[in-house]
Amino acid sequence: MECTYRIVVVGIGPGSPDYVLPIASRTIAGARVLVGSKRALDTFASAGQITKVIDKDIKSVLDFIECQLAGQDVVVLVSGDPGFYSMLAALRNRFAAECITVVPGISSAQLAFARLAEVWQDAALISMHGRKAADDVLSYRPGHKLGILTDTQHNPAHIARVLLQQGWPETASVWLCANLSYDNEVVAAMTLSEATAIPGFEHSVMVVKA
Repeated sequence: MECTYRIVVVGIGPGSPDYVLPIASRTIAGARVLVGSKRALDTFASAGQITKVIDKDIKSVLDFIECQLAGQDVVVLVSGDPGFYSMLAALRNRFAAECITVVPGISSAQLAFARLAEVWQDAALISMHGRKAADDVLSYRPGHKLGILTDTQHNPAHIARVLLQQGWPETASVWLCANLSYDNEVVAAMTLSEATAIPGFEHSVMVVKA
């Protein structure tokens, strides 16, 4: 399929501009049309750029992108890496892959494991942000390692209780990583049993290691 204009999906990392790749910064600076969350646009948009906030009405965002593609490229900003629970999935459902260029970014999960000096090649990386995870992924087995994106409902205390029900030992190691890359970053270490009573950390990366 031939595309006159392209959608460029840019991963903007975990939050701080320090963690944005140079090619991503150049792409953003050269964009005529920029689509992203309000926070992303507040951080990266420049005067003169046409902008569209990604909100709950995803269809209207996709309609806007399609309309703009009639005359120019569209740059879409997504937090972390586009391949890890981002707007890229919705874009692929609407537009042909041949018309999409992806600029990777550093995911919050990747940065969490880096903070712990832990490899993540053997970890199951999942999101419980607005969704449930399959029992077979959460079930305990020796040496199992998890990286979990949390939310208000599926917060670390809730997830810890679920993992105990899935056979994980109370002494399993847990790290809660919040506000990664920002000045108020927090990395808290505890046991799985202690995590069942921990407040907060609703939007964080939870790393669990048997």
